[in-house]
Amino acid sequence: MNVWRNPVPCKEHHKLACPTATRHDHGTRLVQWGAVSAIAAVLRTSETNYLNEAYSFYAAIRGRAYYSRAAKEDRSDLMVKKLRYYARFIVVCLLLKKMKLVRDLVMELDNQIADYTSTYEPDDQLEWSLVLEEIKSFIKADGVVSVLHADSNTIVLSHRLSPLTTPPVEKSPIMNLTLQEILIVGNCNDQVKFSELTMDMFRMLQTLEREPQEDFNHIYDSSPAPGRLPIDKGYAMPGSKTSYPLVSACQENGDRPLKRENPHKYLLYKPTLSQVLVFLASGFKELPPAGALLLYLSADGCFSPVKHPEDSTHLFFSLYPGDLYPFTRKPLFMIVDSDNSFVFQHIPRYFGQPLIVLMSPQDVPSTFQDSAYLQFFGDDFLRLLLLRYIFCDVVLHLHRSFKGRQFRPRCQPALPDGDLLDHPALQHLVLDLASHLEVRGHFMDSNEMD
Repeated sequence: MNVWRNPVPCKEHHKLACPTATRHDHGTRLVQWGAVSAIAAVLRTSETNYLNEAYSFYAAIRGRAYYSRAAKEDRSDLMVKKLRYYARFIVVCLLLKKMKLVRDLVMELDNQIADYTSTYEPDDQLEWSLVLEEIKSFIKADGVVSVLHADSNTIVLSHRLSPLTTPPVEKSPIMNLTLQEILIVGNCNDQVKFSELTMDMFRMLQTLEREPQEDFNHIYDSSPAPGRLPIDKGYAMPGSKTSYPLVSACQENGDRPLKRENPHKYLLYKPTLSQVLVFLASGFKELPPAGALLLYLSADGCFSPVKHPEDSTHLFFSLYPGDLYPFTRKPLFMIVDSDNSFVFQHIPRYFGQPLIVLMSPQDVPSTFQDSAYLQFFGDDFLRLLLLRYIFCDVVLHLHRSFKGRQFRPRCQPALPDGDLLDHPALQHLVLDLASHLEVRGHFMDSNEMD
């Protein structure tokens, strides 16, 4: 059923992004995901250091074989706790890109589920099997493109912002905005997901975080074996005399980090319109002076019926561009990933605040005077997103299969084609990269671009 409701449709009624929600096919599965979603809800809105602390805690449990006697005590409730522990640990490792450890944990979870179902023949064995398949599908989709080292070993790439991937810029007084609040909304059907993280939400979440600087966090593919602790930093387990201090840039009381390196984030999976507006309002309220709010919206498009207007009831459950007008009172940066994204390109700037909308292509195969881009360009995260958008547009523009404006993304205000998107230096970089990747034949030749 549709879940985003708007009681008073705006004039843009002919096009809008319309998310729909579907319930899980198995009710018990919701119960199994409850604990996993709870831990994800805490981690996703906090600092990356909290993820490191959670990882240290779960790794200590694994290193001490804390649940090793669960099967021997012949208690199904302990086995369920053990399975939930594995699911939580996998979520944390996925967010930290410890992929080798993720694969090891999935194998262990597979064996534990097999033992659980054969020993107890529980009613929820199908649900746990579905959870396992969901995890495997997510890992497979995340690694659909592999980067290999010269020795043929897979390189695990981090999507987080690091000093090596931060686009340099010479700051000017107009670059006064910083990204402070983020709302990531995932509302597409038929998308690979794990718990309440779809693939696009997962990648955007990491794109909007800085890389932790601690040395152990750079070893993404490490997988400490059971019985061994991965590092000497973490938690002290109950009953143990050995303590493992937390790895976090915190104050002496341990309450809050000394400096919040990452913007505050909200993640909403298939929310209602009321929930979206509430969280937008919360982020809007928390914005400090010169702070910017980012809204990432991934949703299926919804179009008003022409032949049968009586079937337009679902339009009242959809998000309209006009719903976002109140939030343009402060700097707003939007990314709309939808097959109906272009409907958001005409949001007016009633309050004179900076506003940028990056819109995905809706289909698969002037003079630049607006200062909004420069105002957002001073923030490392937003500058990275803008430059990635430009790279995407240039690549699609040069690709032979993407001829036609409908196959390329759009932005508002418009970027200058001649001075930027058609710049020979950018085109040369893209074509040179295509040659290195041995896909040069998919791109136009120089004589075709004239």
